[in-house]
Amino acid sequence: MFSIQKSWWKILGVVLTAYALIGGLLMEVPRLAILNETIRNLYYHVTMWFGMMILLLGSLIYAILYLSTQNEKYDIRAEAYAKAGCLFGVLGIITGMVWATYTWGEPWSGDPKQNGSAIALLIYFAYFILRNSFEDPQQRGRISSVYNIFAFSAMIPLLFILPRLTDSMHPGSGGNPGFNYYDLDSKLRMVFYPAIIGWTLLGVWLASIKIRIQELRLLKDL
Repeated sequence: MFSIQKSWWKILGVVLTAYALIGGLLMEVPRLAILNETIRNLYYHVTMWFGMMILLLGSLIYAILYLSTQNEKYDIRAEAYAKAGCLFGVLGIITGMVWATYTWGEPWSGDPKQNGSAIALLIYFAYFILRNSFEDPQQRGRISSVYNIFAFSAMIPLLFILPRLTDSMHPGSGGNPGFNYYDLDSKLRMVFYPAIIGWTLLGVWLASIKIRIQELRLLKDL
C-alpha cells in the first residue's frame, strides 16, 4: 500500500500518456482548413514541448539551488531534468517535422521557430559536452550551472520572441493567429491538457531514474 501511495504520480503519468496516445488517434477533432486530421499531432508535438519547457525549468531551478548551496545532489538533478527535457525536445522536433510534411509540404522549411528550436537544443547539447569536460565535481557543478542559466535564458527568445518578430508559419507567430483563435474547443482540450500532464510526469519519472542511478554511484565512490 505504501509503495502505491508513493508512486501514484507515476501511475497517473502512465495513464494520462496512454490516454493521450489512444485518445489522440481515436477521438473526434474539429475539421480545420489545411490542418484537417493532422491537427491530432497537437496532442504529441505541442504537448511534448510543454513538457520539455517544464522539465528544463526544473533543471534551471536545481542549477540555481546548486549555486546557492554547493550541494552536489542539486547538480545531479539539474543534469537529469535537462536530459529528460532535451529528449522531449528531440521528439517534439521529429513530430513537428512529420506535421510540417503534411501541412507545409516539407519537413524542414527554415521556419524561424524550427531554426530557433534546433539552436536551443544545440545549446543544451553543448551543456552536456561541457559537463563531461570537467573531472572535479565542484568545478563541473559551478560552471555547468551558470551555463544552464544561460541556456534557458537563450531558449526563451529563440522559441517565443524572435519567431513573433519575423515571418513564421507557426500558429501564434509572425502575425499568424494561435490555436485559440481557431477554436481550441472542448474536443481538443479533453486530450490536450491531460497530455501535457502525462508527458511531464513521464519526464519527471525518467529524470528520477537517472537521479537514483547517479546518487547510487555517488554513494559508491564515497
